[in-house]
Amino acid sequence: MRRYPVSLLLAGMGLLMGAADGRSAAREVHIGSKKFTESYVLGEIARILLERQTVDVVHHQGMGGTIVLWRALKNGQIALYPEYTGTIREQILKESSISGIEAIRQALVSQGIGVSEALGFNNTYALVMRREHARRLDIEAISDLREHPELTVGLTHEFMNRNDGWHPLTNRYNLTMTDVRTVDHALGYTALRDGTIDVKDAYSTDAKIADYNLTVLEDDRNFFPAYQAVFLYRTNLASRVKRAINGLGGRIDSTMMTRLNAKAERTDDYTEAAMAFFGRESSHASYAEGRLDWVRPIPSRTLEHLYLVGISMAAAVVVGIPLGIIASYPGWLGNGVLGAAGVVQTIPSLALLAILVSIPFLGISPLTAILALFLYSLLPIVRNTASGLQSLPRSIRESAIALGLDWRTRLLKVELPMASATILAGVKTSAVINVGTATLAALIGAGGLGQPIISGLNLNAPGTILQGAVPAALLAILIQGLFVILDRLLIPKGLQVERMGLNSFLENK
Repeated sequence: MRRYPVSLLLAGMGLLMGAADGRSAAREVHIGSKKFTESYVLGEIARILLERQTVDVVHHQGMGGTIVLWRALKNGQIALYPEYTGTIREQILKESSISGIEAIRQALVSQGIGVSEALGFNNTYALVMRREHARRLDIEAISDLREHPELTVGLTHEFMNRNDGWHPLTNRYNLTMTDVRTVDHALGYTALRDGTIDVKDAYSTDAKIADYNLTVLEDDRNFFPAYQAVFLYRTNLASRVKRAINGLGGRIDSTMMTRLNAKAERTDDYTEAAMAFFGRESSHASYAEGRLDWVRPIPSRTLEHLYLVGISMAAAVVVGIPLGIIASYPGWLGNGVLGAAGVVQTIPSLALLAILVSIPFLGISPLTAILALFLYSLLPIVRNTASGLQSLPRSIRESAIALGLDWRTRLLKVELPMASATILAGVKTSAVINVGTATLAALIGAGGLGQPIISGLNLNAPGTILQGAVPAALLAILIQGLFVILDRLLIPKGLQVERMGLNSFLENK
């Protein structure tokens, strides 16, 4: 029994390396996109365009923000992604003085990154309000906000911290808002519509500006730079791929992009919107086929999810139980192990992913997600192992010593079996948490059930969210059932009888 976790771990690592080798051999072009509608749609347009050129393409949807995509591009884990000139200048190059695509192109070429021709629209940042609310307060321009510091502002996390974001904006306009919150881009629109917030950052081509009858505040001090849409790509791409991407130059104006964004949000389907750019519809032939398309991705995403959870949990058990044994002994070493596991648990999951992504040999990959899940799974296993061993009656230890058993035999034959119920409880807790946390792997293109959840949050589409949430919940329930079986197999019979007797006593009381 003790060999199985090790075997599973080794097998999983072999699968990882095999998968990586397979991807390299296939020479697929990996496209990335950020976590908002327009980026998804542009990524799908690029995917369809390249597939028509018989290029093998993978689109990693909704991978996160600018820095995550930029690092993935530089590390070679993706080959291209849609970006904006203002963002390149302010966030990537951090050179406000650079203007024009040609100047940006010259600045990036030394890093092995190319810039496509401008797609044809300027998707600049803007501040928006409910139209009737702005009219009632006589607010038409950003400078008018100075007279209303009581307004609640909801901003995306990236805009809050950008060099061309909220803090420089408030300095330019002398704004003094005190209630400023961070909120997801798509959920912020819902909050604005419902009156939870009064002002929100937006992209000028967002379809919801018209759908929710919002007004765009005039940038009367010309704070926001131009955000011409382009594709960033690696210069070592095949010539035909670069020609195809550059062929999109000037073909998408603001009106078309807004229409494509609206179609994506109306149909909950980025591919449908991308097909509309090519003058085609990909509507399903029948209601039955539509339902089948809703269900079809679930098995593959569930397998991806199980892959991430299974390997990370196997590694956590193999490493966590020995660490728990060390932590069960008094002294600085045991306290240090528990402290280190606790510190890892306090790091926000998104922050941990961002830290790991920045490591060159990890970057955007399933291995990064597995490592993050492994680290998050350690604490319950380590703590429960230590607690289970520390709570053993002293008489049991003394009896084992009196029988002349050496420390290894005492540990394997007496102490660990006696503490098995507590250890398994820790593993079970870790596994259930792991299933939920693994949904964040989609933010770095590792797949799994998080992909439809993130996409559904972006589209405010409950049905899409359920494609990931329901299977994830069912997996958690199945894991609970699996541990009922494991309890019977791994916990000594005498302890099972003792627990059953205690349960009966509690039920009678």
